[in-house]
Amino acid sequence: MKLTKSLIAGAALTALPTLALAQDAAPGFDEIGPYIMTTLLFCMAGFLVFFMAAGFAMLEGGLVRSKNVTMQMTKNIALYSIAAIMYWLVGFNTMYPGDFNGYFAIGGQTVLDPVGVAAADAALDYASIGSDFFFQLVFVAATASIVSGALAERIKLWPFLIFVVVLTGLMYPISGSWKWGGGWLDAAGFQDFAGSTVVHSVGGWAALAGAIVLGPRLGKYKDGRVNPMPGSNLALATLGTFILWLGWFGFNGGSQLAMGTVGDVSDVSRIFANTNMAAAAGAVTALILTQVLYKKPDLTMVLNGALAGLVSITAEPLAPTLFGALWIGAIGGVIVVFTVPLLDKLKIDDVVGAIPVHLFAGIWGTIAVVFYNSDANLGTQLLGIISYGVFTFVASLVLWFILKAVMGIRVGEEEEITGLDMSELGMEAYPDFSKG
Repeated sequence: MKLTKSLIAGAALTALPTLALAQDAAPGFDEIGPYIMTTLLFCMAGFLVFFMAAGFAMLEGGLVRSKNVTMQMTKNIALYSIAAIMYWLVGFNTMYPGDFNGYFAIGGQTVLDPVGVAAADAALDYASIGSDFFFQLVFVAATASIVSGALAERIKLWPFLIFVVVLTGLMYPISGSWKWGGGWLDAAGFQDFAGSTVVHSVGGWAALAGAIVLGPRLGKYKDGRVNPMPGSNLALATLGTFILWLGWFGFNGGSQLAMGTVGDVSDVSRIFANTNMAAAAGAVTALILTQVLYKKPDLTMVLNGALAGLVSITAEPLAPTLFGALWIGAIGGVIVVFTVPLLDKLKIDDVVGAIPVHLFAGIWGTIAVVFYNSDANLGTQLLGIISYGVFTFVASLVLWFILKAVMGIRVGEEEEITGLDMSELGMEAYPDFSKG
């Protein structure tokens, strides 16, 4: 027994130098910490942005009439699922192709890191492929949701979903590569921190093209008057707005793209505070303006005012002071209040106000970058806005016209009057209640 113990002790002493060398060779937290923390940031921020899918569904479901709620729910779960598949199949590596000509490169499928990847084989200067892919994926789904709300209550399901396939697999990734993929606009100095233009205005331009080709809902504009078509559930729409507000902390905060230093973590918290302030300012501005203009506050305007404030700060949520975030978000609220009726005058029917919120406020937010980001200049910002607008609007217009010619994009008059829930899907969202 004593001999055995002596042998074990001797073997342990002999092995100590080897163990020490192995320990010395293992990377310390200073080396692997940034990778771990940034991967964690992408996962947590991605969860929040994913939850925005629920926010969009609730907002749209609340702002359409009850006879069309099931269709909006169907479109929202389908578009997110299609976006997830298309972004894996081609989108992610099209948006982030590595070395390319700066304008266009079609990528292949996304391949994740191997199971249990070793530190020596990981991208320690950034994050895991899986977390990066997931974080970028939830953004493209948000873009498609913008289109869904604007074109509600009269578009057929399958042509819309075909549009989503092209938007999420090709259109959004190609234009996204111009800035976030290191393309020509990034080289030119265009600044868009989290996507006022890259995400929101792209969705807005696609929605605008669709609304023009599709036409307004029956009875919306008649005898020179705009006929209001109230939504089915403003409580649901309000809850959806709060969920979108929550998700935006991930949307903007995760776009810091790093959480490995004290400065990075501090910047993420600064982004959270600025994001929140802009939303609050947009909501309060819309609340006051609608009271002044219409003698009564308009809840739907207040909800969209908050969202417009969020879109406005998204292009530069880090650099402004809290006061800067306040006035940038407040102007977003002003934009919504005045551009919603402007679209009605042009007889462009946007059911949920997506175009004012995401397109017009997105343009404003991209311009507002010049006030706090010393690397931005107005000419380059306008170049980016125009480039994204021309590409997305023209490509969307062409695709909508093709879909209209080949299969039709609008339901018939009788189906629209009945409601898309029954005519397209054969089921109602609220079967125990009277139709709205």
